[in-house]
Amino acid sequence: MKQTVKHIVFIFITALLLVSCNDGVTLQRYFVDHQESENFTAIDLPVSIVKLDESKLTETQKEAYSSVKRLNFLGYRYNESNLENFNAELAKVKTILKDKKYNDLIEFNDKNVKVNIKYLGDDEVADEFIVFASSKEMGFGIVRVLGDDMSPEKIMTLADAMRNSDIDESQFSGIIDFFKK
Repeated sequence: MKQTVKHIVFIFITALLLVSCNDGVTLQRYFVDHQESENFTAIDLPVSIVKLDESKLTETQKEAYSSVKRLNFLGYRYNESNLENFNAELAKVKTILKDKKYNDLIEFNDKNVKVNIKYLGDDEVADEFIVFASSKEMGFGIVRVLGDDMSPEKIMTLADAMRNSDIDESQFSGIIDFFKK
């Protein structure tokens, strides 16, 4: 009898572990798997790369800015010789981002670049923001914005402040140069 109970408990625990394992590719796994692949570049960026005049920020924008701790960038450079691979990788990223755990924040087009911003978490606190930009002329890039107690609403106000400020684009020259090669 004890042996049967042990077997049932063992089977139950094993089944629970197998069900809880996720075979789906996550964005984090995609970053790790592709950071050293051909046509990809991965860069960890400090938040200080985005220099804002904090004296011009509202209290909400300051809170949003201080909640961001780290930026992870993964880019894929397009060229005519890798069209098939580009389309395959683009489809993989889009499939990952279609997962219902990613909440839509905003989507827009700017100079032939499609930008999609999503987040993990709820309407009050986001664990991570994902900025996904793609262009048939250059390739695609994904920025994972990581931090503490980030709020989607506050981040949107910060995005408005960034859009209206003078950001020194030379801070992003490494990323821009990668796409121009």
